[in-house]
Amino acid sequence: MTTGVLCVNLGTPDSPHPKDVKRYLTEFLTDGRVIDLPAIPRNLLVRGVIIPRRYQESAALYRSVWTEEGSPLLVYGKRVEKLLQEKLGEGFIVKLAMRYQSPSIEEGLEVLKGCKKLVILPLFPHYASATTGSVHQKIFEILSRWNAIPEVRFVSHYEDHPKLIEAFAERGKEWDLDHFDHIVFSYHGLPQKQIQKGYSENPSTCYPSQCLATTKGIVQALGIPEGKWSQSYQSRLGKSPWIEPYTDLLLKELAAKKKKRVLVFCPSFVADCLETLEEIGSQYRQEFQESGGETLELVKGLNDHPKWIETLEALIYDRAC
Repeated sequence: MTTGVLCVNLGTPDSPHPKDVKRYLTEFLTDGRVIDLPAIPRNLLVRGVIIPRRYQESAALYRSVWTEEGSPLLVYGKRVEKLLQEKLGEGFIVKLAMRYQSPSIEEGLEVLKGCKKLVILPLFPHYASATTGSVHQKIFEILSRWNAIPEVRFVSHYEDHPKLIEAFAERGKEWDLDHFDHIVFSYHGLPQKQIQKGYSENPSTCYPSQCLATTKGIVQALGIPEGKWSQSYQSRLGKSPWIEPYTDLLLKELAAKKKKRVLVFCPSFVADCLETLEEIGSQYRQEFQESGGETLELVKGLNDHPKWIETLEALIYDRAC
């Protein structure tokens, strides 16, 4: 009668060594859901242009956020796996997996083989083809090779789940919000083309709308006044148009408007990682200060916060029962 729970995050290199970063980036960027090009031009672009130009620099960035325990994304993922298992108790088996690299989805499903029911829970509150869609596709591919496929229930998105909003609000309460001139909600960006394609197939998967629902939920929970917050998108890649406004440009605009003290939430990322600790906490902070800003602070990811564990527990019970 056991229910298997597979919690899936994006992934991380096995180490910050260039060869491991190169392997991780290659697997990640050659996914057709990440770079929406036919296989041959996509592989030529990734293997012949992007990877040779980026992997050494990316390795240095990973070294800057690496801890004694390892990659923050994996460290917090393992803690969540343990805490969630304790929370759910008997009748559930919880496994952590990464869409790219280790621990793999295939390894996680192998442990859960024989469970009566599977709950697939991507650790992305907002649906995107490049994240949740890719996880679901990988699950389908693996399960298609099983002889006995159990009942499978997928969690696609949970951007406005009350427990999630409560968890982010608890993180926000760790700061004196009155101290800041402006608060930015920065989400991972996506190419406009991907957004349009997804919306045409299923409007309920509209990524910007889901992000806005999260933002408004946190704003309401914390009582942030209108005009004191903005929503933006980070981590764009390539020259094609991505959804706007871009976080780095927004921060420079805020500095130009004499918004000296800025606090940044990153609700796309439930665990601290390269995109939060380095991109926002280091790179964008420096650019903000060079543009005239004084203080840019980063709200911690949910990581292993008790409210995040409660959120996951609620999501699993919603789908398992």
